[in-house]
Amino acid sequence: MEGFAQWLAGTSASAVVQKTLWLIPLMQTIHIVCVALVFTSVVMIEFRILGYTKWGSVAETAHRFVPWIFTCVAVMAVTGSVLIIGEPTRSLPSFEFQMKMLFLAVALAFTIVFARSVRRNAQAWEDNSSARTAHSALAVVALGAWCAVVIWGRWIAYTVQH
Repeated sequence: MEGFAQWLAGTSASAVVQKTLWLIPLMQTIHIVCVALVFTSVVMIEFRILGYTKWGSVAETAHRFVPWIFTCVAVMAVTGSVLIIGEPTRSLPSFEFQMKMLFLAVALAFTIVFARSVRRNAQAWEDNSSARTAHSALAVVALGAWCAVVIWGRWIAYTVQH
């Protein structure tokens, strides 16, 4: 990964990102706002599954918040890519960045499976005592995965040498 990071750091695209003074702060701001939107959406969904909120059904809650998750993750992919292009040797080889990406893959997998499951059988997600325990456990694990994405992502700033 370090070889690729070194190569990317030597590209003209990396030089443009580094020399455009406003670009990195703008990308970081958009990235962080999207993180907040994703995390808020995830919390709203998971809290509904866990029964802490009662607004609508699980399917209605998913319909309201899942699009925010996928839209913001797509925006974060773009902004994150620009940030990586600008400082590839800072992020790509870092253990913290790699853990963030691992947990992002896990969290997205949970979100995709949840969204498909609700779309296929919304009634199964309602307060059905036989499935409630499994759904609650999945909600806790998914929320934990999204928390790990945020924690590892934030940790990059404190552990990676500039």
